[in-house]
Amino acid sequence: MSQSFERIAVIDIGKTNAKVVVVDTATGSEIAVRKTANEVVSGGPYPHFDTERLWAFTLHALSDYARQPGFDALSITTHGASAALLDETGALAMPVLDYEHLYPAEVISTYDALRPDFTDTFSPRLTGGLNAGAQLHYQRTCFPADFSRVRTIITYPQYWALRLTGVAANEKTSLGCHTDLWLPFADGFSPLVEKLGLSEKMAPIRSAFDVLGEIRADVARQIGLLKPVPVYCGIHDSNASLLPHLVDRKEPCTVVSTGTWVICFAPGGQPSKLDPARDTLVNVDAFGTPVPSARYMGGREWEMTTADVSAVNPEQEWTALDAVLARKSLLLPSTVKGTGPFPLAQGKWIAEPGNAAERRAAASLYQALMTATCLEMIDSKGEIIVEGPFATNPIFLAGISSLTNRPVLASASQTGTALGAAILAGMRPEHSIRRIEQTVPDLPEYAEAWRGHIASLLP
Repeated sequence: MSQSFERIAVIDIGKTNAKVVVVDTATGSEIAVRKTANEVVSGGPYPHFDTERLWAFTLHALSDYARQPGFDALSITTHGASAALLDETGALAMPVLDYEHLYPAEVISTYDALRPDFTDTFSPRLTGGLNAGAQLHYQRTCFPADFSRVRTIITYPQYWALRLTGVAANEKTSLGCHTDLWLPFADGFSPLVEKLGLSEKMAPIRSAFDVLGEIRADVARQIGLLKPVPVYCGIHDSNASLLPHLVDRKEPCTVVSTGTWVICFAPGGQPSKLDPARDTLVNVDAFGTPVPSARYMGGREWEMTTADVSAVNPEQEWTALDAVLARKSLLLPSTVKGTGPFPLAQGKWIAEPGNAAERRAAASLYQALMTATCLEMIDSKGEIIVEGPFATNPIFLAGISSLTNRPVLASASQTGTALGAAILAGMRPEHSIRRIEQTVPDLPEYAEAWRGHIASLLP
């Protein structure tokens, strides 16, 4: 890994938004950011990502960045639960399927009989295509003519690397994120790959830290590059968020990565408490090491919960907190049903808040309670580092501190995914982290009431 780069461009494709940023390697700061919605095309053959629009957006941003501020290397991070199916020319044989699409009952039941045991893959059965293996089974079963043209299958970050370099690869962080395709402790493909007849189609596995090649000459001309630019293999976005905390911390520790999903990692932990029915799993980090994890769709739930109320300043939320605690205004899981530690529960309010400040304060406490539940399920230990959008939510951070009685640190980086992807290219920044001193008095009693209501709702 070279450390001579001054600026690293990062393609960062999340489920909700896609970004192209330039990271300054001296400071770790994002000195240029372009952002667009990651739109899903609803038309046939199934809902899918608009990869051509994302490619045009990426090239436009890189073209501007080639002039100012410039970049010396390029790295990639994307959401998981996606694979690119390529034809013999290296183009997409089938569109990249949206993992939220739901499949016919007979397809689901057939897949359930095929998939390996949780004790082997540590990949829980999830809805829709959140298990990438389920996507491949659906595409293979329902679109046999199209699938017959598939020659190569690659993980999603590596699809963008392919378009830049012409080199097809798979990578362990994306193979190991609840796909059913990977055995994290055996460090190899699961039997499902062979059952689906895909063994000969899976591209070679490369390290996230590998340089796959330089940006192709035709692409380089299109974006106006004047010198060769190496492209790194790339990484699953949650593992990109985890990576900065692996390079400068001793295990065990805990990382809470927030975004569309809130994903809790326990590096150095053991999988003994994991429950496949509650969205716990084992991820695989950038070094190929298994990491017990739990998750729920926290960012999506926050948006759904607060969409119809106006924003208020933090002081108003803190003031509203007393009323929320006193009235026990509780948001119960799950606003996004079928995910997280309470997948069978139907979200609802108990003593619904009376104004915007109270609603946002109660929504923040809900996020803290859900996160603390996840941390307990993965038996996490050590200090808790929070990164992403929720790292700026003071009630959430104080709630985590009060519920766990452990040190809570908030990362100043708002895009841990981009920072982690840049680390693949050798960057070692000093990222800013602050310790949380605030707590939420009376939260244990509030939490007990929350858990009591959940217990009464579950079957």
